[in-house]
Amino acid sequence: MKTAEHIYAWGDSRRFNSYAGYFKRTFGERIQKLTIDAGFTCPNRDGTVGVGGCTYCNNDAFNPSYCQSVKPITQQLDEGIEFHANRYRRATKFLAYFQAYSNTYAPLEQLKRLYNQALSYPNVIGLVIGTRPDCISEETLDYLAELSKQYYIIVEYGVESCYNRTLERINRGHTFEKAVWALEETKKRGIKTGAHFIFGLPNESLEDMIAETKIISRLPLDTVKFHQLQIIKGAVMEKEYALSPNEFARFTVNGYIDFFIDFVEHLSPSIVIERFAGEVPPRFLAAPAWGLIRNDQLLAMFEKRLEERNTWQGKLFL
Repeated sequence: MKTAEHIYAWGDSRRFNSYAGYFKRTFGERIQKLTIDAGFTCPNRDGTVGVGGCTYCNNDAFNPSYCQSVKPITQQLDEGIEFHANRYRRATKFLAYFQAYSNTYAPLEQLKRLYNQALSYPNVIGLVIGTRPDCISEETLDYLAELSKQYYIIVEYGVESCYNRTLERINRGHTFEKAVWALEETKKRGIKTGAHFIFGLPNESLEDMIAETKIISRLPLDTVKFHQLQIIKGAVMEKEYALSPNEFARFTVNGYIDFFIDFVEHLSPSIVIERFAGEVPPRFLAAPAWGLIRNDQLLAMFEKRLEERNTWQGKLFL
């Protein structure tokens, strides 16, 4: 006789608070994100706070092929729907995902024009806005708070590390305290919040990374993305890695899965995990990686290992 499945604190039987489960609880159906490149830049690229960008960054490695800033937003949304049509045929509602670079780094009137173009597109029910903590203003947040009364709005901040020494090392151009401020200001206005973190940044030990769980769990976060560091061709870090590979914690697939389980056991069960690993086309990689393994395969391995270890997100959370 089949035993009843255990239901965890987040409301389903999966052993972590998954993004798919969160969307099912929130919307009752699959919602597809459509990525947009709206032609933004970053303040540590244009000289405002620095030049050269973050040392690990090459945005071309993360943008889908249809995303090109020269295309109108409506065309990118058209092509995004076509791009995802075979794999996600059930999706009939969409979120416009402003992904490339810092998507609040412009005057408010320009932001309104771009966001409204996306929200005017048929069946787009909200915005996912990727940006930096130092590229948000209270004026912009007030505007997004008004939008959030009618649409699903989430601002995702690139935080990358909880340690200022690391943020300085990778040329982020802002402090962790600035990220905390941005998240708190966003959340107090009723806007959903997300954050992005990277594992394996230079001179961070496994102990340093595990210790971040206590800090991240205290942040006002709805969702979070975690990625393993990948050395991308053309990024400043490509040269740094070639010169000093011992400064970087490099993971095997199985080693990373076990590390992340150690991590997630200490993470607050209230935080939705949108992604726990990154996927970059092999042509962009400058250092040995995991071959052609896809994120869905990694997810299956992760969930199997959670079962084998009889553990779950937040098991050791205090």
